[in-house]
Amino acid sequence: MAKRRIPEVLISLEQDLLLQQFMEEPEPVVRGRPLDRLARLRDLCMVRLMLNAGLRVAEVVNLKFKDLEPDSGRLMVRQGKGGKDRAVWVSDADVKLIEGYVAARPGAHGPQEHIFLNRFGRKLTTRYLQWMLREYGEAAGIVKQLHPHMLRHTFATDLLRATKNLRLVQKALGHSDVKTTVIYTHIVDDELQDAMQNFRNGRE
Repeated sequence: MAKRRIPEVLISLEQDLLLQQFMEEPEPVVRGRPLDRLARLRDLCMVRLMLNAGLRVAEVVNLKFKDLEPDSGRLMVRQGKGGKDRAVWVSDADVKLIEGYVAARPGAHGPQEHIFLNRFGRKLTTRYLQWMLREYGEAAGIVKQLHPHMLRHTFATDLLRATKNLRLVQKALGHSDVKTTVIYTHIVDDELQDAMQNFRNGRE
């Protein structure tokens, strides 16, 4: 069996640089159009859901109002990869951001059931998220080819670092087999190798 390629992730500094772009002036441009504050708030919500909850790009654009429980922060991810539902939890800060976007957007109380909409009031496409991340990544000066799944990889790696619990990461990602999740241990192993080989530098 061929060895799986270790996924590329964003380090903490790159995450900070990316998130700062949503607060920057002048307004960033995506697909040749300046993004207004409401669009930037929407995009920030989506990026944070990928970074902080490990959602896939299709899972983000398909989120509906009924999937979020604001009081508990529980988010039901419906029909993820493999047709499986799973529950994840988001922070109070992320819930408030989403609620702020929903309250401000046109037609917030209309029949549209999806949370994130384009300027025409329709559900966003996965292609938009791909374009949006590329534009924000370039504006942030991130050299890596930023794409939505890199944010999911980043979430998984950071959660594993914080918890040291591979099964918990597996459940958060919705992997049916822990063998799929094991790839993230290699990133942490590389960091351990570097630390152990270099922590006495200058003391020889």
